[in-house]
Amino acid sequence: MKIGLFGIGSGPCSEPEVARAVAQAAEAAGFESLWTGEHVVLPDPQAPPSPAPPEFPMLHPSTILSYLAGVTDRVLLGTGIVLLPQRNPVVLAKELASLDVVSGGRLLFGLGVGYLEAEFNALGVPFEARGARADEYLEAMKALWTQEKPAFKGRFVSFEGVQARPRPVQKPHPPIIVGGMSSAAYRRATTRGNGWYGFALDVDGTAAAMTGLREAAKRVERPAELAALEISVTPRVRVDRDSVKRLEDLGVHRIVSLMSGRDRSSLLRFVDALAEETTYS
Repeated sequence: MKIGLFGIGSGPCSEPEVARAVAQAAEAAGFESLWTGEHVVLPDPQAPPSPAPPEFPMLHPSTILSYLAGVTDRVLLGTGIVLLPQRNPVVLAKELASLDVVSGGRLLFGLGVGYLEAEFNALGVPFEARGARADEYLEAMKALWTQEKPAFKGRFVSFEGVQARPRPVQKPHPPIIVGGMSSAAYRRATTRGNGWYGFALDVDGTAAAMTGLREAAKRVERPAELAALEISVTPRVRVDRDSVKRLEDLGVHRIVSLMSGRDRSSLLRFVDALAEETTYS
């Protein structure tokens, strides 16, 4: 089982020195990866389904992960997740290629379609058709990363006669990990993803998601070049030996644990405790 940590760019880890200390401690303890979340803005006042108070700090994923790339050597750096329909895919392709380059090929590209309509409205991005927009944006980004003469013509983005260098270190591109628990997300992961990511799930919720992924695999064809789908989960429950074993039995390959702590000292204690609890796996 691979073990990662979620929340490296938010809350107390939005302070650069705290994020640096936690990242270096996680790498020293042998954790596989560090993951950010993303919300450009949060509704004020908070109202469902907003996940956090409006004052909750969240650093831009590419910014904090690029910073951490410079102060770590081995730990993987994951976006958990980038809200793809809210982004310009040509700019995002450049951002993520740059991050993969400066990190020496350590990027895990997690993406999702988003769910906060107020956030889309603030960005001037239509909330409807966000799934179709995400699918198209992802294909456009892959064209920029892999084609000798990048060209793409779609409903939402088109380009030709351009180059975007440097390209990612990882070939053909960084691993694409699709987040979400909808049938569309399961289909997207099956047809376009190297992996799937479920957030804040208990064991029963993970089992239901695995069923959803199996059902999607019956309905759509998975391209052979994608190989087996890697499953990542951020558990709602405490990560301990029992929960690791139960999730592993369901077919989970990576646990991305929510970090717990209000300051540098308590976060470092959490990293130490989690490492001790999970080193057996």
